Amino acid sequence: MTTTPFDGQTAMTRRRALGAGLAVGAAVPLAALAAPAWAVPAGNVPAAKAPAANAPAAARFTLPAPTGPYPVGTVRLHLVDRSRPDGIAGPGHFRELMATVWYPARGVRRFPVAPWMPDGAFRAFVADVGFSELADLGPLTAGHLGAPVARMGRRLPVVVFSHGAHSHEGDHTVVVQELASHGYAVVTVAHQYDTFTEFPDGRITTPLRDPQAPTRPGDFAADLRFVLDCAERLAAGRNPDVDRKELPAGLLGSLDPGRMGAFGWSKGGTATACAMLADRRIRAGLSLDAPMQMNPPLAGDLDRPFLMMSAEFTRATDPEAAAFWSLLRGWRRNIHVDGAVHISYGDNEALFPQVAKELGWSGQQLRDVIGTLDPDQAVRIQQAYPLAFFDEHLRHRHRPGHLLDGPSRAFPAVTFLP
Repeated sequence: MTTTPFDGQTAMTRRRALGAGLAVGAAVPLAALAAPAWAVPAGNVPAAKAPAANAPAAARFTLPAPTGPYPVGTVRLHLVDRSRPDGIAGPGHFRELMATVWYPARGVRRFPVAPWMPDGAFRAFVADVGFSELADLGPLTAGHLGAPVARMGRRLPVVVFSHGAHSHEGDHTVVVQELASHGYAVVTVAHQYDTFTEFPDGRITTPLRDPQAPTRPGDFAADLRFVLDCAERLAAGRNPDVDRKELPAGLLGSLDPGRMGAFGWSKGGTATACAMLADRRIRAGLSLDAPMQMNPPLAGDLDRPFLMMSAEFTRATDPEAAAFWSLLRGWRRNIHVDGAVHISYGDNEALFPQVAKELGWSGQQLRDVIGTLDPDQAVRIQQAYPLAFFDEHLRHRHRPGHLLDGPSRAFPAVTFLP
């Protein structure tokens, strides 16, 4: 078991297939930068097979529908943080980001649904790992582009999301659109230089293999804090989009800056912890299998609620995760999902079974990538536990027998770690 510091530009290689994954939904943050991101370990998964010449065209991959009472709307934002010069882009340039707001919507029928990733970014994503034949199969989401915001009677609690290294802002759409369907505004951010994304002028950016690039957990955390600033501007009725894009009806003034939370996966989970330690606006934080490795290490007491959902990075095996746990002075829980691996948290569990079918993998080859946890249960866990956590700590909705009180018969794979 060898590791290299997660705070630098060299990613870690550790248990099982942490440096593994594939094109669709893989978004594995720990792939070695010397090799293509999401490369599958040799012997685990067969090479992709070209479809037969007479094979029918495959339908798009699909994501599970959210379970909440509201349809979902979405809008992309082009943001520039003028407090942070961008040395990679050159003099006169500042930190530039794409972000997406997801929210409960109304009157959605005449608004098209959003793709999982912008088409150009998705094509770059699958081409990067040699699976260009999947380029026409990118899934659609439940989010309707530009639909008006639902009239809720009060402002929407806000949750910001940070993706993993070498990933993209859509890699946890299952969780994001679930929260939006239950009345949250969720803002996902594409961390420039460590992501696949597309800008309004047509530029498509991919992860940059440059040791000077601002892609450490602390850089991600600074992005999250800037996105909180943008959420506050939206709450105050001001448009943060640098192109002055027309926003959906009802979005301005609809967010509640007094109820903001954050979550992230892998490096994004570490960034969530870092941002929360530095910014009291984040009232509740959730990490999905985060290594909690930074240089300097995470430090300071954290008196607000935090939920750690573990798979590969556990307190028993990773001193940094244990050290972060010791900083938590308020409400805290650490749950572990049996059979999950690092990439089990996220859209991987919904998409990889479809990839496996498309490419002719065996059941064992699929399990070698996403673990032994039943994919349907994995999706339900992703929908249920983040929602329960933010409901309790941003909306103060706690009921007897609540999921976060202890083990649930509905989710036998979930265990609570003391």
